[in-house]
Amino acid sequence: MSRFKWLSFLSNFPRPKMRKQPRLDYRNKIIMAPMVRVGTLPMRLLALEMGADIVYTEELVDLKLIKSLRRPNPALNTIDFVDPSDGTIVFRTCSRETSRVVLQLGTSDAARALAVGKLVQNDIAGLDINMGCPKEFSIKGGMGAALLSDPEKAAHILRTLTTHLDIPITCKIRILPDTLETIKLVQELAATGIAAIGIHARTRDERPQHHPHPDVLRAVASAVDIPIIANGGSRSMHTYEDLLKFQEECGADSVMVARAAQLNVSIFRKQGILPIDEVICKYLKLCVDYDNAPHNSKYCVQSILKELQETPRGKRFLQCQTLQQICEIWGLGDYCRRKQQELKEHGNGGRANVILTECLAKRQKLERSEDLADEYEGVICRNMAFLRSTYPSDTQLPKMVLYVLAGKLGKQAPSYETHQCDKLFRSICSYDGQRFSSSFWEKNKKQAEQGAALVALLQLGHLNEKTLLENGSLIS
Repeated sequence: MSRFKWLSFLSNFPRPKMRKQPRLDYRNKIIMAPMVRVGTLPMRLLALEMGADIVYTEELVDLKLIKSLRRPNPALNTIDFVDPSDGTIVFRTCSRETSRVVLQLGTSDAARALAVGKLVQNDIAGLDINMGCPKEFSIKGGMGAALLSDPEKAAHILRTLTTHLDIPITCKIRILPDTLETIKLVQELAATGIAAIGIHARTRDERPQHHPHPDVLRAVASAVDIPIIANGGSRSMHTYEDLLKFQEECGADSVMVARAAQLNVSIFRKQGILPIDEVICKYLKLCVDYDNAPHNSKYCVQSILKELQETPRGKRFLQCQTLQQICEIWGLGDYCRRKQQELKEHGNGGRANVILTECLAKRQKLERSEDLADEYEGVICRNMAFLRSTYPSDTQLPKMVLYVLAGKLGKQAPSYETHQCDKLFRSICSYDGQRFSSSFWEKNKKQAEQGAALVALLQLGHLNEKTLLENGSLIS
């Protein structure tokens, strides 16, 4: 888009009213760092509950946010920024975090960054520009650590934002191989008027297994006046006291935590770490309360469980496809059902039954096709997921049970017709003059057939609906 078009685009944003809340102060703060797929609303709220002073969102890319629509969600009491192309939530926030949430932005263009800033500034406490991410996606787009190689562009982006927005602007960088060059870079960025700068104490090419360099951060902190936020010490962080120790080693004004918080967000508690099951329960309740995407909730729980995913309970968890199923494992099934019904009554459509959201648009396209409509006309459908871990032996699998039942009753064996959409499958089970199917799309043909057989067994009265609801197979 040309510069003229960008200026025209920006003119559509009215000058926001002055914010009533105090300007965010970055000194003497314990902060949850930006983490991809982790820093969504439930985890941010839990971090604040545990004692964090400031929470950062996961990195959100400017182009994705620019095209989103801001929508108040009265059912959840949230503000949602929605992708109009598929209805997915790009960014969700609420009043519980407004004064303490910082949105981290992935950008390589000052005009785009400003457009995002004007769109979101009334719903956040601060805006941070990612200048440290070494991932290939960021580098190729000229974002993240790529900006470390272009200080002039980095400074221009920051100066544009500090000049035109009412909220404090920060950036997050990595150290350079040379300490003096790092100091020079930080001084150039500080001169743009930013409120603070987060520094990961490793270079662009170093990874978590490498030791951080707190001595470099100490040298930088003594050379500038703005707050320095130390990051990169998770290897040695196991308790709240460890956070303060790393901050002191770096001579920093504040400390920012990523991996240690991802493993157990109760590291922010001054009173001590909580057991992981208690943390997971607290997290899942927030996921239910704020209708968090199941795939995102599952990813965060996996990060907490680590090697416990290999236990029987962990393996059952890995089979889960919905938030309801995950909650059943931690004794929150009734809470999830009750809350989702309550939210539905208040007008929240919800995404509780959606997994693999990257395939959502393809599913919707397939489901709208006339061919599929014809295929599923007259088919008895239920929201039924096949969870392999709930069946101890092959003889108990739904297809086998239905096959044996047909033999005992002298009826023709059931047959299956399966449809495929890219890597997703849905099957119709034909048995005794009727056709049955699950409304879920499964990862493979076998699971799709088992789901269809489950629907048949339930509708024919050979399975108990309450049992299926309790084990998470059936979503009401």
